[in-house]
Amino acid sequence: MSAKDIQLLNEKETRAGFGDGIVEAARRNPNIVALTADLAGSLKLNQFIKEFPERFVQCGIAEANMIGVAAGMTIGGKIPYTTTFANFSTSRVYDQIRQSVAYSNKNVKICASHAGLTLGEDGATHQVLEDIGMMRMLPGMTVIVPCDYNQTKAATIAIADHDGPVYLRFGRPKWANFTAEDQTFEIGKAQVLAKGTDVTIIACGHMVWIAVQAAQELEAKGVSVELINMHTIKPLDEEAIIKSIKKTGCVVTAEEHQANGGLGDAVANVAGRNFPVPHEYVAVNDTFGESGKPVDLLNKYGLNKESIVAAAERAMGRKAK
Repeated sequence: MSAKDIQLLNEKETRAGFGDGIVEAARRNPNIVALTADLAGSLKLNQFIKEFPERFVQCGIAEANMIGVAAGMTIGGKIPYTTTFANFSTSRVYDQIRQSVAYSNKNVKICASHAGLTLGEDGATHQVLEDIGMMRMLPGMTVIVPCDYNQTKAATIAIADHDGPVYLRFGRPKWANFTAEDQTFEIGKAQVLAKGTDVTIIACGHMVWIAVQAAQELEAKGVSVELINMHTIKPLDEEAIIKSIKKTGCVVTAEEHQANGGLGDAVANVAGRNFPVPHEYVAVNDTFGESGKPVDLLNKYGLNKESIVAAAERAMGRKAK
């Protein structure tokens, strides 16, 4: 199993995977309800509203109130999925999430679209790059960052069966869709996309497809790459990380997030406590984003294939001789 075997199926928005997933989940479970903060169209909820109008709540531009309403609904046995942009799902309502959801372990699914730089033209005020760190620090919070349409749909269905708060992060643009259509999503279990012995590359979200392309380029140079899709940031699959870095002796992490507090720091914590190895980050370096086209922004901020290849070469060069 190598990166060259990974095939592009098509291109679809990960947020569309959420929209299709919540409909499927609601067909299976009558307790699922959807709430939105004036963004039903952006979160692809139209089919849900058509099929389950009595299970939809339009909260308006009142995100903090939406979180409070959702927390209250869990007391009656409902499974609320809150929906808005990632910035408004976290930064704007962090107090409500901490006090009303996490502290009392409420069964609220916080579903956040338009995350990261690939939000694009809406600019820095909307391109949240701190949310993974914010959410994974909350006790009891599960944090999931699926990589494509198929995986986002599967994750949206799976979180309905998880008892406790979840942060589900996905994106706006059409993106490579390459994981299995019939996959079963397992929270906390990393997906090994390619096996190798020279370098471990661990990525999440949109960066997984970019990591696939980087791994293919490295393989063409004769480098054996272990590629891991770490779709669950918390609980983190520590066993998969340790097993891989013991084999390869170095690691690269790639994420559409600040270098501080995200996937890279989570992996570094595991490695530092168990098996320290050279580690290179591909992430946003302590800065805000800006308005621009998604791919142009990823290139400007170094979240591209070339950066992952260079990071892998640096990591391998730092291994003990």
